[in-house]
Amino acid sequence: MSKPELENLARIGKLAPESPSAREFNGLLASGNARLADAKREVNSLASRFDLAYNAAHAFALAALRWYGYRSDNRYLVFQSLPHTLGLDTPLWRILSKAHEMRNLAEYEGHLEINAQFLVDLIAAAEAVQNAALKLPSPEP
Repeated sequence: MSKPELENLARIGKLAPESPSAREFNGLLASGNARLADAKREVNSLASRFDLAYNAAHAFALAALRWYGYRSDNRYLVFQSLPHTLGLDTPLWRILSKAHEMRNLAEYEGHLEINAQFLVDLIAAAEAVQNAALKLPSPEP
């Protein structure tokens, strides 16, 4: 985990420095936990489970970014920062990147094609982000 990369992103205006908040950090973890649990419920549709898993991964990734004292309005950049915030590798980031593209197609063009295997991969990726984020101590209040 290297903070210099995050500092560089802040220097070029991609991230905004902002003091970490224990309340926000813990709220993001709670949101991610709830969404990931619901994403695993097979009674939900594939589309709902996809949305829940994607947003769970984003909540965990954002919690990590906020832990380091940064904020981004760009959802994609929150995922791109994972190697620097949680030390997660590129293959995991590629799954989240593909999910982000799929999410954008669904949100902005009303088109979502998801298969069961990609959902399994996305849930596994969200779990990896969850496991790493849960190892971070809560920021000081």
